[in-house]
Amino acid sequence: MKKYIKKLISIPSILAISISLLTACSVPQSESTPSPSEKSANETVYAFVGKDIQNPYSQKVFEGFESACNEIGIEAIYKAPTSATADKQIEIINELIDNNVDGIAISANDADALESSLTEALNSGIEVISVDAPVNSISRKTHIQQADPEVLGRNFIKSAYDVSNGEGGFAILTSTGSAPNQNQWIRYLKLEIEENPEKYSNMPLIEIAYGDDDATKSYTETQYLLQNDAIKTIIVPTTIGLSSAAKALKESGKDVNLIGLGFPSELSEYIKDGTCDRLYIWNTTDLGYLTAYTLKALDENEITGSIGETFTAGSLGEKTITADKDNASEIILGDPIMFDRTNIDSLSDIY
Repeated sequence: MKKYIKKLISIPSILAISISLLTACSVPQSESTPSPSEKSANETVYAFVGKDIQNPYSQKVFEGFESACNEIGIEAIYKAPTSATADKQIEIINELIDNNVDGIAISANDADALESSLTEALNSGIEVISVDAPVNSISRKTHIQQADPEVLGRNFIKSAYDVSNGEGGFAILTSTGSAPNQNQWIRYLKLEIEENPEKYSNMPLIEIAYGDDDATKSYTETQYLLQNDAIKTIIVPTTIGLSSAAKALKESGKDVNLIGLGFPSELSEYIKDGTCDRLYIWNTTDLGYLTAYTLKALDENEITGSIGETFTAGSLGEKTITADKDNASEIILGDPIMFDRTNIDSLSDIY
């Protein structure tokens, strides 16, 4: 691929791995895994950087990312820290810069903290985009948005109103305090309440707890929230958190409403037995697929990441770069899908 800066430097070793997320023949690569191969002068490599190595959501996104790269004829590598911190992601980014990859797609743990290292990557001639959890616009070419964050944030609290009949306090179990996507959704959730004070007058927000996208911590934080009898609904905008919260809620036997972000394949049992009332998700493999094709379009100078540009994203067809709420560029995959008892079986084998 065409890279003007890269012509001036040599091609060093690069960490690479071929991953199949649907089989047990290999596992995702952490930031400490040694390099199994070297990049040749004509080889193109795109890296996907997840939030943490154990995150099933990131792994499903990479599945689509790798599929698209295979179609294009590009090597895809998956990198993620052992814990969901910006410091560990920075180490990975610096390593990818040294290894001269052609493109980086990252789901950010902290947009501000990553700005310097991602800007360095851009200045090194690497195409940089964010996906799912955005980085600051100055440190990427564009962002791949899974769904409109305002729609999703408002839907969370609207669903909480529906399942609780507008009665009782609610809590939020989120990932980390610096997670850009969760913070966006919570911001619009709060805005929905502020704009409709009478509707939500009997639904005070009692507490926001942080599970740090860790299954064990999310489970214990849910147990803590369940000790407060004023909490009648828990909203969990994180896939790891929702699975853990459902487990804790079912074991407690308490009559508390539960909604959030999750996979039907993981939450089907809890939806059917009434532990979890509703969940939202989108096609995560399509999200990764779109991400890879966006890197390709940037890498081959089809687009620059500017608002109004269009390109073809493989089987997903033509995509248009639009403006986000802050007038930065983004590409939206589509609308979120809501699952409850009426449709949980219809797509649980896919999502």
